[in-house]
Amino acid sequence: MLLEVPQPYDFHLSTVRFRDFGSDGATVWHEGGLHRVVAGREVRIEAAAGGVRVQPDGDEIAAAVGRLLGLPFELEPFHDWAAPDPVLGSLSRSLAGLRPPLTPQPFEALVVAITTQQISLRAAAAIRGRFVERYGTRHDVAWEFPTRDRVARLRPRELIVVGFSGKKAEYLIELARSGLDLDALALLPDDDVIARLTAVPGLGRWTADWFLARHLARPRAWPAGDLGLRKAVSAFYADGRPLTIDEVRVLGERFAPFENLSAHFLLTGARMAG
Repeated sequence: MLLEVPQPYDFHLSTVRFRDFGSDGATVWHEGGLHRVVAGREVRIEAAAGGVRVQPDGDEIAAAVGRLLGLPFELEPFHDWAAPDPVLGSLSRSLAGLRPPLTPQPFEALVVAITTQQISLRAAAAIRGRFVERYGTRHDVAWEFPTRDRVARLRPRELIVVGFSGKKAEYLIELARSGLDLDALALLPDDDVIARLTAVPGLGRWTADWFLARHLARPRAWPAGDLGLRKAVSAFYADGRPLTIDEVRVLGERFAPFENLSAHFLLTGARMAG
């Protein structure tokens, strides 16, 4: 199945995070393509003219792969808006083929955020990889991400042995056992999503902002508390002066109504510039 992606699109650039930061086993870069389990079937995604080649095919697979590849983002209006800005205009031209990927499932998106709290992305991926291998389902190359029900039956010590801190193990199990309807969050406005998530122990504003950004693809999401974004904004807009979270949150207003895509392009630009 050929899944068309609006052009320009650079599959390798857009999926670089799955190589640079290591794999957690659920989304795996293997021999030039991405592997992921969708609806119990392992799917391979690779570059093709006009988009990506996806095997096997199916409507549910196409929807999940489309979300993984960031198809909900509307990039053309962003590029038109960014063009006059000396920084974002330059980044949008040099990274024209970038389409930020998304985490397709809400529970997985929150687990990713919890594991990444206050540690490097590579370390978080390693911990999550052990978690996925122990409590997920093995396929050929990739693993099916552990279900919320299975995690809800675990005890903190079972997560500690794969690398979670005691607190993070408690947070993850509390999330799995909570009555929060994660699918229903997609129907709520941003402020309500933030309120619902931050009411769960261990889920703060940083986690809520990244959930809005990397799962729901909300255009106004701006994770001001993210250290990487703070460094990128500092480098590009403050001559390297360290910025506080409050300063970055205020600076986010200059990127309205495209805060989310601005954050992705600033982060990618800063990483590629070293």
